[in-house]
Amino acid sequence: MTTYIPSITIPSQVFLNPSISILVPVVLGTSIGYATGRAGTEKTYLRLKQPPLRPPPWLFGPVWTVLYGLMGYAAYRATFKGLSPFSSPDTIRTTKHTMTLYTIQLGLNLVWMPLFFAAKLPALATVDIVALLGVNAYLTYLWHPIDAVAAYCQIPYLGWLSFATYLCAGVGYLNNWDLHARDAKKPGKKAVDDSKI
Repeated sequence: MTTYIPSITIPSQVFLNPSISILVPVVLGTSIGYATGRAGTEKTYLRLKQPPLRPPPWLFGPVWTVLYGLMGYAAYRATFKGLSPFSSPDTIRTTKHTMTLYTIQLGLNLVWMPLFFAAKLPALATVDIVALLGVNAYLTYLWHPIDAVAAYCQIPYLGWLSFATYLCAGVGYLNNWDLHARDAKKPGKKAVDDSKI
């Protein structure tokens, strides 16, 4: 089991307000998407060799918005029920642990896009997303006895993370774990500059 670490954990006031709990991951995820360069990431995505079942680039924004909202709602429900004055000391302790885990998973989630698209490090991005999947599976397991609805809200997220892990590892493998090579200058062609797309 993890430990509650207040210094790195989102404050409980955020978790206990349903609107803020939902908006925090949505706003942070959207901000990372725009900061990474939405148009450039789409062009990079389309240039890469892809495994089968690759979704169209336009699908990622709506899917992640829904998933971020669901994860925020799940965090609110689990924290609200788990920190209730009627909860047992063990449930309160576990809930505090899950608040730290949730914060860690949100950080892992937010760092993936810069690792993959900005730094072009698919191997590190794959390690990140595998860790993200593992942390969320454990978080779902811990949330289930506290609030089953919170745990069920995680199921679409876990499903999408599993699919995204397949895509990330597949792209890395098919492109020899080097996304820089896709931008390299080819004989007779100009190198593509994502910042100008």
